[in-house]
Amino acid sequence: MEQSLLETKGRIFNIQRFSIHDGPGVRTIVFLKGCPLRCRWCCNPESQDWKPETMVTAGVSKTVGKDVTVEEVLREIERDRIYYRRSGHGGVTLSGGECLWQPDFSAALLRVCREVGISTAIETTGYADMDVIRKLLPYVDTVLMDIKHTNREKHKEFTTRDNELILENAKHIAKEAADLIIRTPVIPTFNATEEEIRSIAEFAKSLDGVEEMHLLPYHRIGSDKYAGLGRTYTMAHIQVPEKETMQKLLNVVQDVGLRAKIGG
Repeated sequence: MEQSLLETKGRIFNIQRFSIHDGPGVRTIVFLKGCPLRCRWCCNPESQDWKPETMVTAGVSKTVGKDVTVEEVLREIERDRIYYRRSGHGGVTLSGGECLWQPDFSAALLRVCREVGISTAIETTGYADMDVIRKLLPYVDTVLMDIKHTNREKHKEFTTRDNELILENAKHIAKEAADLIIRTPVIPTFNATEEEIRSIAEFAKSLDGVEEMHLLPYHRIGSDKYAGLGRTYTMAHIQVPEKETMQKLLNVVQDVGLRAKIGG
């Protein structure tokens, strides 16, 4: 293993162990700082800015964001290797934030994980130059990619960026990734209609090799972080989708011909 890879530096804000979401099996989730989007419903607002921030929750102030080396993160990941094996397909997932905005660190971390036999996944918006994405793909077993909407204007209204680059990149990622799963956060007032979900599902179905789509119901977990960062959470009036609504949307995805489930 190259020492230069182990010494590659990045900026993270959390490592979550024993997750059963964000990839197959038991996962260790590494949350990276920095994201190009500002989704209104984001449950990790502390991930968005690259710079370290001070966040106050439950009266406790803490600094969010620290610089680490690949070697330091790998040491944490290695602690969970036994759980990866027991769950059959477990491993590490890079989340955020957006791992594509720290491509050198992300690629180095993914590569060393693969070299020591740990399965890898990334959770991504796909918002980056395709040349950047190609730095990571050789070391990724599963790509979990958000497709939030097929309408350009509505996507920009709710995330601050249009979806043109995302949709184009999805076509390339589908052809080049080992495995691509499409995920859609279901957000009332944004995309929680059968028509909108069908449009996303039909796009996903058109991608080479894509067979699976996950629907992630809107929730308010993390909404208190906004106040802790001195920001306003603008989605407080939005109701969590009912189970009946989610089931109808799930049926739509299945009717399009994709394997589908609620949750990640």
